[in-house]
Amino acid sequence: MSAVGFIGLGIMGSGMARNLFRAGHSLYVWNRTRSAAEAFAKELVNEQCGESKGYSSGNAQVHVADSPRSVAGACNVIYSMLSTPEAALSVHLDAERGTVQELGPQKMLIECSTLDVSTMERLSEAVHQRGALFLEAPVSGSKVPAQTGTLIFLCSGDRAAYDRVASSGLDVMGKASFFLGERCGAGTKMKIVVNMIMGSMMVALAEGASLAESCGLSTETLNEILGLGAMNSPLFSMKLPNMISSQYEAHFPLKHQQKDLRFAISLGDEMEQWLPLSAIANEVFKAAQASGFGDYDFSAVVEALRNKKRRPSN
Repeated sequence: MSAVGFIGLGIMGSGMARNLFRAGHSLYVWNRTRSAAEAFAKELVNEQCGESKGYSSGNAQVHVADSPRSVAGACNVIYSMLSTPEAALSVHLDAERGTVQELGPQKMLIECSTLDVSTMERLSEAVHQRGALFLEAPVSGSKVPAQTGTLIFLCSGDRAAYDRVASSGLDVMGKASFFLGERCGAGTKMKIVVNMIMGSMMVALAEGASLAESCGLSTETLNEILGLGAMNSPLFSMKLPNMISSQYEAHFPLKHQQKDLRFAISLGDEMEQWLPLSAIANEVFKAAQASGFGDYDFSAVVEALRNKKRRPSN
């Protein structure tokens, strides 16, 4: 298989890139912390070889690039998974090191980050100005789906780009992909809607757990009851145990959920759509982030309610 580029090797990107390598793709990778990219490359090779043999394993190789621009120069297909709009704009549009500086015909940028619509549109315009293709492909899923190749891709943009990578890349990293149209922004809007619902559900679960605790009820029993009824869901069954144990290993950082709720509220304002529950959920996530839980798993939102309960009254 041809080499592909992957930019951003965080919680999500590392799992996604690993699955591409396991499928036989050689990789050109870049991460803001070069040492993390080098450790990732060695880990992939050692996984296949059983011992260190440099950065190559059979026909598949891993190259650690010096810049995003170097990734784009070496590959026709470049995937990106970054944390914020600011990071995406810096990585792709920088006048010296940005990916767009090496884009042209036959090349494409697949942006898998969850960004706001205006940032996606800006990236799309910059890519098209270079004669390249652009596909926005934000994902539904967190750490474990990224590792196991069971993400859901929500795509829009150039249909030719989608057709080219659907079976060779997206199917390797995910269990489903949806093409939502050629108008840039549709994939991002769908992702914002999905994460808006998830954030509101998480706050409802946190409130229920907190109220059960205040009543002296067993939250373990609450978890069992929810699992047996109509509200049974993977989200609740995975995250309520985190709240019970106060263990919040980050599968989806709380600060990113708050970012997505902020995007949803902004999109609601643009669409003149009332989003009262999401606005309240956003405030709870903001309180949890202000209490120091931004880098923890988003199930740590329950701590905002616990802290509120424990605060002395004036």
